[in-house]
Amino acid sequence: MFAKRRGLVALACLVLMATALPGSAEPTAVRGERTVYEVTAADAVARTKVADTGVDVLGMNGDKLTVIAERSQLRALRATGLTVKSKRDADAQLARLGTADVGTFDFPSGYTGYHNYAETTAELNQTVTDHPNLVKLQTIGNSYQGRALYALKISNNPAVDQAKPEVLFTCNQHAREHLTVEMCLHIIQRLTDGYATNTSIKALVDSREIWVVPSVNPDGAEYDIAAGTLRGWRKNRQPNSTSTGTDPNRNWGYQWGCCGGSSSSGSSETYRGTSAFSAPETQRVRDFVNSRVVGGVQQIKSHIDWHTYSELILWPYGYTYNDTATGLNADQANAFATLGRQMAAKNGYTPQQSSDLYITDGGVNDWMWATHKIWSYTFEMYPKDGSGLNGFYPRDTQIATQTARNDTAVDLFLSYSDCVPRVIGQSC
Repeated sequence: MFAKRRGLVALACLVLMATALPGSAEPTAVRGERTVYEVTAADAVARTKVADTGVDVLGMNGDKLTVIAERSQLRALRATGLTVKSKRDADAQLARLGTADVGTFDFPSGYTGYHNYAETTAELNQTVTDHPNLVKLQTIGNSYQGRALYALKISNNPAVDQAKPEVLFTCNQHAREHLTVEMCLHIIQRLTDGYATNTSIKALVDSREIWVVPSVNPDGAEYDIAAGTLRGWRKNRQPNSTSTGTDPNRNWGYQWGCCGGSSSSGSSETYRGTSAFSAPETQRVRDFVNSRVVGGVQQIKSHIDWHTYSELILWPYGYTYNDTATGLNADQANAFATLGRQMAAKNGYTPQQSSDLYITDGGVNDWMWATHKIWSYTFEMYPKDGSGLNGFYPRDTQIATQTARNDTAVDLFLSYSDCVPRVIGQSC
């Protein structure tokens, strides 16, 4: 974990606060509006039925789903016929996690080890200063509210576009999943600080070009902490016809809105947007990935999108229960599953096809694979189970342990990232 460089961070915070972006004053939900429920759902079909009601699915442990439902959604949730137990007031739970000064865009006490947008930007710039021969920082566009989306390239010759397989790590598609920003920063720190002394890291960096996007959804992440308490915000901050926000991970272009794995309601946590790539943030990452097609060949070979929580490793497809489908044959499905299981053996997560959780459409993994044949995984990080929204907010004392927990899984992923079929004895 990066130790925060407070001088740089303070300067960056002053700059960003002087140009405060809209939306920080919007009130949080009224106390009692959102309730945490536990739903018994024994299989993917039952879990998809729950997700289809539009409730906010937080996590899964065994046959239990933890969800948040507003009062208006409760009837639909009970109409599934599944066992539904009320657990607690979601917003009261958030309030108990702590407070910070309103408008500072910073975390409450107990969470100050997390990096807000200004601090993340400062860390990226400092990494360029510390390792000018290993990294290059660029922006791939702006968010809806105008924040820069940063991509850091790690390579033994970062100024040159080398003929080496490329790897992409993306974090923080969902705003409240702040631990994923720390995961991306940890990957950056480990690969750069370890390059000179760790021969295994050096070999991986020398043979790859590695891209890291620490925050795909900075507007949502900043909004989540702007009110002085944690809000549990998931989506971006783009207004829609009835509410605010699009779920970035239902806005990707492959099988967008096809299969009941997203919502057409603007108030839903899984609102898919008005069209595929209607969210500026997914447009920017899409355009960056498309730009890595050189001479007709996609240079990015593998990808991990980091999320929280439930401790899962997921792979395509999410839009269908079938193990194979258009563009995904039996050998490819086997390679996805084999590497997924091997990575899970390293970090203790549960490996499964994405749709074994529940059906999702318009997801990043499906688009990466179907459009570019990029071997794309989702890692759902710590904790395995949460009692509600607090599952998205582990105390900052967990950051170092839970990011380092993935080191050997990431190393294994990088070792196969040039040609994932090697994991089943095939060539590329």
